[in-house]
Amino acid sequence: MAGEKPLSGHLALVTGASRGIGAATAEALAAAGAHVVLTARDVKALEAVEDRIHDAGGSSTIAPLDLAESDSVSRLASAVSGRWDSMDYLVISAAYLPTLTPVTQIDPKQFSQAMTVNVLATQALIAGFDPMLKRADNARVIGLTSSVGSIPRAYWAAYGSTKAAFENLLESYAQEVAKLSNIRVAIVDPGATRTAMRAKAYPGEDPKTVKPPEVVAERIVALCQSDFTAVHRERVEK
Repeated sequence: MAGEKPLSGHLALVTGASRGIGAATAEALAAAGAHVVLTARDVKALEAVEDRIHDAGGSSTIAPLDLAESDSVSRLASAVSGRWDSMDYLVISAAYLPTLTPVTQIDPKQFSQAMTVNVLATQALIAGFDPMLKRADNARVIGLTSSVGSIPRAYWAAYGSTKAAFENLLESYAQEVAKLSNIRVAIVDPGATRTAMRAKAYPGEDPKTVKPPEVVAERIVALCQSDFTAVHRERVEK
């Protein structure tokens, strides 16, 4: 049909959708025709993203939640599965960055927060939405990682170790479902991108020298429509 969008009739869920790469991805998925469930803690910021989606003619639903709360993901999965039968795209963008510090000085509370948001919540999201993903024709799970997850860097251990675990969870899941379903998993390193997290890590950097989140979002939408075997890894350059 003329004018039909490539992701029309598909359902996507994006975590960390209130700002940065998550917000840009949610808007790009909606522009491509998907109905997008937006999750994050900041209700006002989510509403602003939803307004932009609707103003552009897209469709979305906001679902405010704190991934650090023990039952938040299970409640979300129950609510979403009660309204829709299947899920086509699960984009895990939310992450918590602890203060950059030597291993010997890692703050236990911040480290625990990072483990909860970056690792435990990821496992809960996969477990909670696995049944819906398996009911989709060609589901995609896309996780946003960092180079420090595979290449350790001084002072980044608290964050990097959680991203290493994050990647392990995603790749293990990819291998487990590869022959049982059409679910495919992509692990995406966005590279240097203009986000609040980047500004926190590199406070002296001119944000105009790095790419905007829309570049990463465009690549994620392309991956949702791409065919690849089991697990796909890539780094998004300029």
